[in-house]
Amino acid sequence: MVESVAIFLSGILVWTFLEYVIHGWLSHTFRTFAQPLHQVHHKDPRAVFTIGAWVPIALTWIGLFLAFGSAPGVILFSGIVVGFAAYEVVHYRIHFRVPTRPIEQYLRSRHLLHHAALQNRCFGVTSALWDLAFGTEALMEDRGRNQSIGAQPPLTGPTNLYKLRDYLRPFARKRVVASSQKSQ
Repeated sequence: MVESVAIFLSGILVWTFLEYVIHGWLSHTFRTFAQPLHQVHHKDPRAVFTIGAWVPIALTWIGLFLAFGSAPGVILFSGIVVGFAAYEVVHYRIHFRVPTRPIEQYLRSRHLLHHAALQNRCFGVTSALWDLAFGTEALMEDRGRNQSIGAQPPLTGPTNLYKLRDYLRPFARKRVVASSQKSQ
């Protein structure tokens, strides 16, 4: 049991590194498939959810669990998935909610600083760990801006969560289109 908890927690730690790699390296540093996808969020911060990743990740997790049960690799992957889910919640709260705890205010200030002024820094959304390790944390002179940017009011209006229905019902939409073409 202790070993399983340690493996699960390791999965959450692995997620923080994957988050840094995906956001920092794949979305900002190098020209990759992720860059244009991520730029949508920088242009419209209401597009906070990585909708296209949810269904494949869920199907992968279900497949692994059905095939291997609670094997250590599945437990590790479960920690990664929980880390990803936590990232989605934290990222939403950063943009759409007033912080209720100091850690939320800290994470919000860092992320909004990344959006407003330092797109080459503060890549970690749920943690500054890897920014500190790789030297991409905000510099001391930038931290003054951090407070004023973090005091901005949260966003209002809809998010891009509505797009999830398109991923959950891909065949339903095709049938509607096909039936409307038959009636013409």
